[in-house]
Amino acid sequence: MNLQARIETAISDATGKQARFAQSRTAAGGSINDSRVVSMQDGREFFVKTHAQAADYPGMYEAEYEALSLLSVADVIRVPRPVIYDNDFIVLEAFVAGTQNSNWQETMGRQLATLHLNTKTDRFGFGRDNYLGTTQQPNDWMDDWLDFWRDQRLGWQLKLFAEKTQSNDRLLVLGEKLLSRLHDLLAGLDESAVLLHGDLWSGNAAADENGEPIIFDPASYYGQREAEIGMMRLFGGFDSRCEAAYQEVWPLAEGADERISLYRLYHELNHLNLFGGHYYQTCITTMEQLL
Repeated sequence: MNLQARIETAISDATGKQARFAQSRTAAGGSINDSRVVSMQDGREFFVKTHAQAADYPGMYEAEYEALSLLSVADVIRVPRPVIYDNDFIVLEAFVAGTQNSNWQETMGRQLATLHLNTKTDRFGFGRDNYLGTTQQPNDWMDDWLDFWRDQRLGWQLKLFAEKTQSNDRLLVLGEKLLSRLHDLLAGLDESAVLLHGDLWSGNAAADENGEPIIFDPASYYGQREAEIGMMRLFGGFDSRCEAAYQEVWPLAEGADERISLYRLYHELNHLNLFGGHYYQTCITTMEQLL
């Protein structure tokens, strides 16, 4: 059975209604994937993501399906409803992208804070490892946030970079110093884990047909909520109105800006590991500021 036939069968089984492709068009979003909006002969539309090398990223679509399901259950901020997945594809609800309402930033901030408030839990991690871009993201459950961030976030990215460079590389030296200083940076922070989108940059957020926020392509886990803002600040797209509205619902604790820089560093290191280039100096600068 070819891929199209498998997807048609999967949609038919998941929806209880026969699905036959009529046409498809390339769609934005999906990052590393081939993304298409597929129209069925009965007029229904679905967003379908595939990847030619999906076998190189085992569990990628299962993890995305689980993350979108959890975000959907929270019923606070809209995400594309997941329909069905297999090893080499995932099918989602299709939505029509619209123009942001004038209060999109404020709505985004309030909804994100409410999502975090409504998904508190005791441990940090996720039910399975997932992917940040094409980088595997470990998510073993841990009781302590500092240990989680050291071992499965910063330490993990530094380990990946160490495989590409010399042991005396300045970035690795600074990284080890920073790992030893984490207690100073995170001491006294006593907050529950919350469900994070995990990769919330402007390219993974949009306006739906009503101009309201919709977020997609998650790399979710349960973590400290400021880690979400670390990624949001990396490329812009979420302005001061968004963060102010977030804090109206759930104010950030003292010292948040320094911690957010620490959390942003994780994504800077990931981009260094994926793309190299100027991200090397970006990581150096952030580390020096934190030290």
